[in-house]
Amino acid sequence: MTKEGKLIIFSAPSGAGKTTIVRHLLTKFPELEFSISATTRDARGDEQDGKAYYFISKEEFLHQIAKKQFVEFEEVYSGTFYGTLRSEIERIWNEGKTVIFDIDVEGGLHLKRKYEEQALAIFVRPPSLDVLKERLVGRGTDSEEKLKERFAKAEKELNYAPKFDIILKNYDLETACAEAEALVTKFIR
Repeated sequence: MTKEGKLIIFSAPSGAGKTTIVRHLLTKFPELEFSISATTRDARGDEQDGKAYYFISKEEFLHQIAKKQFVEFEEVYSGTFYGTLRSEIERIWNEGKTVIFDIDVEGGLHLKRKYEEQALAIFVRPPSLDVLKERLVGRGTDSEEKLKERFAKAEKELNYAPKFDIILKNYDLETACAEAEALVTKFIR
């Protein structure tokens, strides 16, 4: 039997800084454990299965959807699925820890609706769409076509910000990290 715990959800358009903020929080709070998402996309750079993501085939992903093993999932980009396995949340709660997510906007909203008061949903807002575009281009990890897809998705996702518990402005990373620390402290302690 799983002991129910808390979840902290960080969502934002790609390039807003949510991953950097979550990594920072994981160094400050030993009671947090990162929820590793499953995805059908290929690993990038030095990403390792079971660390960055659980990399699985589209067929296996669809099979697990049918078996209701995901608490949320989405086809984030055409043909590319991401999702949170129920077993991942249970694993972390069984360790007595709080689950922290770095998740796309729609996935974050699904989790908030499912877990309500157990969850704190934080939307990381970039300074502007132009800054977001600069960050994504600066990564050098995406094709021109993929960048256009990310930009279009980011514009849509910014409209979801008011549906989150808190909007964390990431205009200055150091300030955003300090504000995130205060939010997490208040929620889990």
